[in-house]
Amino acid sequence: MTKSTEEGSLVGQVRRSPGPTGEVPPARTAPSQTVVGQPGARVRTPGNDGWRNHAEQYFLSHGDALWKAAQAVPPLNRFLNRTIVNLAVTKLPARPRPLSTIAPYTSWPALVDRTYTGRHLPPVEDQESGRASVERTASLFTREPGRTKLCSRSTVLLPYFAQWFTDGFLRGESEEPRDPRRNTSTYDMDVNQLYGLNPDVLAQLRAFEGGRLKSQQINGGEFPPHLCRNGKIEPEFSRLTPVRFDTLSNEQKDGLFACGSDRANGQIGFTMMTVLFLREHNRIAGELAERQPRWDDERLFQTTRLILTAMLIKIAIEEYVNHIANFRFRFRMDPHGLGNPAWHRQAWISIEFNLMYRWHSLIPSTLQVGGQEMPMGQTIHRSPLLPEVGLGRLIADASEQRAGRLGLLNTDAGLGMLEAQSIAVGREVQLASYNDYRAYSQFPRITDFRQITADPAAQQLLSEVYRTPDDIDLFVGLMAEDPAPGAILGPLLQRMESTEAFSQMVVNPLLSPRVFHEGTFTAWGMRLIHTTGTLSDVVHRNIPEESEQFFIGMAARQTAR
Repeated sequence: MTKSTEEGSLVGQVRRSPGPTGEVPPARTAPSQTVVGQPGARVRTPGNDGWRNHAEQYFLSHGDALWKAAQAVPPLNRFLNRTIVNLAVTKLPARPRPLSTIAPYTSWPALVDRTYTGRHLPPVEDQESGRASVERTASLFTREPGRTKLCSRSTVLLPYFAQWFTDGFLRGESEEPRDPRRNTSTYDMDVNQLYGLNPDVLAQLRAFEGGRLKSQQINGGEFPPHLCRNGKIEPEFSRLTPVRFDTLSNEQKDGLFACGSDRANGQIGFTMMTVLFLREHNRIAGELAERQPRWDDERLFQTTRLILTAMLIKIAIEEYVNHIANFRFRFRMDPHGLGNPAWHRQAWISIEFNLMYRWHSLIPSTLQVGGQEMPMGQTIHRSPLLPEVGLGRLIADASEQRAGRLGLLNTDAGLGMLEAQSIAVGREVQLASYNDYRAYSQFPRITDFRQITADPAAQQLLSEVYRTPDDIDLFVGLMAEDPAPGAILGPLLQRMESTEAFSQMVVNPLLSPRVFHEGTFTAWGMRLIHTTGTLSDVVHRNIPEESEQFFIGMAARQTAR
């Protein structure tokens, strides 16, 4: 967390918070509301989320034997998959939405200009009177040094994959000054993290031989080429410019890899995922070339890209989404089984979805890298660690370490600036309150800070930062809610995430029944897609330099640290 120029360092402090004008807001309670400590206040119970919502959550997260038996019958499994996906997506109104961030009213550009981000609810003005400053509000997130609260279910591989995967479609502007209303997203989950956002970038990454991407061998493993020499970007990669490139030393620049994403050389988890899928692309291209000797480079490349993209979507649904949902029912990618639902519309990310995916508290303050503990900040721009330690070993380290628990008071101080930015973005685009989004998502409005979380420290801080529960920022409320037993995300966050995720992923052109077949992917490609369901599958066929079999997973083993 950076210092506030007005309030000084607020990390770890608990006190009455000044409002935007510097005054301390008096306690304020609407007629139907209570605050912490007031007589008659209701504490958090399942009923706070609505008994119907609680019943649905309980039904889907219990009865393991029953769900397994039902899903063992293919026609019943397909029916359940279609029904439950539809149930999840229809919790929120379907696209097209009448609004985007271009204006507070419906217009033709608001309906078609996707360089502006979509939005669910109209902007709300004059919200500042019941809220503390951005800096003070961001202190809600800061963890005490050395006191990471760990998630009981997830490993560090979860945030590593989540950051890499979502960067393919949750992309704001990279150049300063940034306009929070605008985006550079392609929306279609096209693996632009690997292939770049436009043809000019892709052309500099392709080998134009055998459908492959450019690569090099280091210590027996395959890696992207180096981007720089003597601190200067190589001419063949002139279209590739990493973020914050000018802030790096020449030594750091020479360690960067040439990749499609401008963020690929940031945190080491992002770099690991990029290298893994580069290897998988080139492995698939090599297999296809052997099976299709008469195909030219262009067809080999394009078919390889389609196979890899469909495979990534399958992993996202069948490992990533299933892990987050924690249901006994297991979702699966079934392009032929969803029918033609009313919500099957063009992908368009919302500003709310962008904010709800900022899971900074999942990152522990100290990370396991190559068997050693490393402060989180030292894993930034450390691409050379991959060939030094080994890709498989690094992914295994992430799989053996517990992630942090999502919530307040659990973000490393070094990431506090990102939490402040998220709060500031929500206020700049005038998002409606957390309570408004609960009502929009078919949850009861909360009337007491204790209905959000059982953590007394978080309750107290919320009551000091906000006058009433109706003043809570959406981003703060999403992260503050206690999850249901066994879940990772709070109820509102889980509902909005699952609704947006499914409605964005399954509308990918590759999953159209007229596209998803052997004519697109080849018979071998279809088998590869169908037999790949986890990151572990991809890792273990792409680490020839490492003979060891590693545990790879987003779900923690009992032995995970």
